[in-house]
Amino acid sequence: MHVEDLLRLESLDLTLLWGDGPQLTREISGVTATDLEDPGRFLQHGELVLSGLVWWAPADDEAKAERFVAALHGAGAAALLAGEETHGGVPEVLVDACRRHGIAILSVPVHTSFRAVTDSVYLRQWGDLSRRPAAPYALPENVRAELSRLLADGTDPDTLLTRAVAHLGTPPAYVLSGTGRAIARTPTAGPLSVRRAAEALTATTTLSVDPDASPYGQWHLHLPDPGEAPPRMLHEIAEVLAQHRRTRLRAETRSRAAASDLLALIDTPSNPAPAPLRRALQACGLADQGPYTVITVHGPADDDGALDALTEALRHLTGCGFAVGSLPTGEPGEATALIGARTPTATATATATDTDTGTGTGTAAGTDTPTDTIATLKNLWVTLQSRSANVPLHAGVSTPAATPQDLKGALTQARYALTAARSGKTSGTGHTPGAGQAGGTRQAGGTGEAGAAEDPSPAARITAIEDLTTLDALLTGIPADVRTAFGIHALGPLADDTNPSYRMLLETLDVFLAHNGSWARTAEALHLHVNTVHYRIQRVEILTGRDLARLDHKLDLKAALLCR
Repeated sequence: MHVEDLLRLESLDLTLLWGDGPQLTREISGVTATDLEDPGRFLQHGELVLSGLVWWAPADDEAKAERFVAALHGAGAAALLAGEETHGGVPEVLVDACRRHGIAILSVPVHTSFRAVTDSVYLRQWGDLSRRPAAPYALPENVRAELSRLLADGTDPDTLLTRAVAHLGTPPAYVLSGTGRAIARTPTAGPLSVRRAAEALTATTTLSVDPDASPYGQWHLHLPDPGEAPPRMLHEIAEVLAQHRRTRLRAETRSRAAASDLLALIDTPSNPAPAPLRRALQACGLADQGPYTVITVHGPADDDGALDALTEALRHLTGCGFAVGSLPTGEPGEATALIGARTPTATATATATDTDTGTGTGTAAGTDTPTDTIATLKNLWVTLQSRSANVPLHAGVSTPAATPQDLKGALTQARYALTAARSGKTSGTGHTPGAGQAGGTRQAGGTGEAGAAEDPSPAARITAIEDLTTLDALLTGIPADVRTAFGIHALGPLADDTNPSYRMLLETLDVFLAHNGSWARTAEALHLHVNTVHYRIQRVEILTGRDLARLDHKLDLKAALLCR
C-alpha cells in the first residue's frame, strides 16, 4: 500500500496538506501512533505516523516542530497523519517542516478515528501481501497455509478463529457482532455477559473485521489479552475472518432472494395457492406449519442497512428459523421477515453449524414462543438502534399466524403496526432502561442474559399489534393522510383551527369527552358555568351533525380529535 492510496479511501476523508509524486508513492510498511516530541527511536522504516499533536502548543517555537519532523525523516517514515481535534486544525509550522524534510503530511478530521486509519491500512496490506509471496507476513507460513485450507473447505468460524490463534497458545478470543452476539469464540473463551460484550466492542484490543460493512452487519475480533501478538498479526487474522464473512455474504444474498420470492408470493391481492406457498416456505428452510410471525422494519434507505438490522435482531432468537427479504411493494429502507419453525433439514444444519445467513436460524438452543420473540426483540431494539443512531429504526410485529394461508393477514398486521411505530404516538420499545450497551443479547452457548442500553434515539420504536389496545393506538396505524381526511370531514367547520371560536368549541368538546360527558365536571375543569358548557356542546352538535347523547357519535368525534 502506498501513501496516495489513503487519499482514495473516502471513508477516511483525509486531506493532503503537502506532498507530491515521490512522497505519495512511498510504500507503507506499518502504522505507529505517537505523541512523543522525539519518536525517532520507536519508528521503523516505511511506517505511517499518526499523531494527535498533543506534544505541540501554539506558544511553542518553530524548532519543536522541526525536531519532530526531523525524527520522522531520520527513521524513514512514509508520511505523517496529523489529527485536527487537539488544535482545531494542523499548525502551519508543522506543514512547513514536512515540506523542508520531504515528508508528506495529511490531516485527519475529527470524525475519523486513528483506529479506522490503522484498520484500513492493515486490511489493505493483507491483500497486497497475498500478491507478493516474498514479502514478510506476521502470521507464520504454516498457519497461513492452514487458514487458507480451512477457508477453502468452508469451515465454521469457531474452528477458523481457534486455529488462527493456536500458535499464540490459544488465548481467549471472540468474534462479536455489532450487538455483542458471539459469532465465534475459542474453547478458552468463556461466555460474555451483556456488560462485558458492550465493553468488548469498544475495547482498544478489538478490531473491525470488515470496516465497509453496515453498522448492523459488522463483525469484530476481540482478544481480551493479546499478549505479545504483533498488531499486524491480529489484523491479518481479522482479514482471514473478513474473507470468511464475504463468503457467507454470497450465501446470504441467495437466501434473501429466496425470502423475497416468498414475500412477493404472500403480498398478492388474493391468497396464494397452497402448493407454491409450501414450496416457497421450504426453499427458505421454514416448515409448512405455523405458527408464524411477520415483522417489518424501516431503517436506512441506502444499501442493505434495514436488511442487516433485521437479520442481526433475529439471530438473537432461539430455536426458530426466519427468512429476511424485501417486499416488491415496500418502501426504500424497508425489510420484512417471516419467523417460524425450521424444516427438519434446516434444523439439522443449525445443529451442525451456525449458518448466520439471511434465511437462517437463531441460536440453536431452546425454543422461542411468539410471545418470547416479541419480548426478545423489544429488549434488543435500543441496542440495535445504537449501532446507527442517526437513522431511527422502526418495526411492526404481527400476531401469530396459525397456517400459511394466514400469512397475508399477518403481513398486513405487521405493516399496520410499522405505520403506528413510525407515527411517533405509540410506545412499543419495551426496553429496560439502564442496562449495558450490548443488551438484549442471548449469546450462542452464553449466559442467556437480557438487557438493553439507554435509548440513544427516543424516536426509534418497535410496535406489536398486541400493543394497539386503545383507540388512540389503533388509529396511529392508519396512514397520516387518511387520518387527516377523516378528522376534517368528521369535525366539519370545527376543523378550521384558524377560527378562535371553533378552537374554543374543540377544547370544550375534548374536555367534555375526557370527562365522560359530565356537564358538571367539564364546567369545573374549564372554569365555566354549566349553562355555558351546554350551549357550546349544542353548537358542536349543530356544526358536526352529531348527537353527543349517542355513544357512536361520541366515538366518531373522539376519533376525529385523535386524528388531528
